[in-house]
Amino acid sequence: MNVLRAERIKLFSTRAPWWCGALSVLAPLAFTTLFFALAGSEVTASVGNTQLATGIGRTVALVLAVLTATSDASWGTLRLTFQAVPTRVPALLAKGTVVVVVCAVLGLLAGVGSWGIAALIRPDADLALHSAGDWRLVLGQTVTFALTGLLGVGVGLLLRSTALALTLVLVWTQLVEGLVLLIPRVGPDVYPWLPFFAAGQFAGGDFTQAALNMTPAFGPWGYLAYFGGICLAFFVAGVVTANRRDA
Repeated sequence: MNVLRAERIKLFSTRAPWWCGALSVLAPLAFTTLFFALAGSEVTASVGNTQLATGIGRTVALVLAVLTATSDASWGTLRLTFQAVPTRVPALLAKGTVVVVVCAVLGLLAGVGSWGIAALIRPDADLALHSAGDWRLVLGQTVTFALTGLLGVGVGLLLRSTALALTLVLVWTQLVEGLVLLIPRVGPDVYPWLPFFAAGQFAGGDFTQAALNMTPAFGPWGYLAYFGGICLAFFVAGVVTANRRDA
């Protein structure tokens, strides 16, 4: 418990996590407000469409998680943490746990908030959560944000450099996954296997699949397991690497 408390204090003692946390919720809410306020009748108001902007929030949550891991190394607090605990692994697991919980809360706020704003703007639309699939699209943001946080901590522990880690995750999320579609012949076949496409198939709306008439490789829960496996693999690799090398 003391290790968890220490990681929580470290996380919230700087401004960057607060800004990232606020942006990860406010950015999807702002986009959803504009989308439903300006969209015409040609755009169907659905539960899935209320979650279109949550990918923006996931990206910011990923930045938060990376900063949590790399700032420890940059400021030297990681070395002090390892000196204060008998073994390194519990401290690293505590860091991951704190980030996962924080990101889960952010995902809940982003998902429910986006759906709630859409329902207020378009009261005539049927945005009620009638089925388990509707609940999954909204509340599932809790799970995808949490796993994204785990991925970010893993990448941060592996690379330790804030600039390198942020460049990698931002280039991947903002450029690489979208540009894969432009690769002749193989692009549409590779795209359904990319991690953040997988996250969007479990919780969130996705225009790309409908526009390109893609056939998903898995169902929503299969994609969750696939995305979770990738995130867990990066986190485990980060913990193992950080446990072996010098602080």
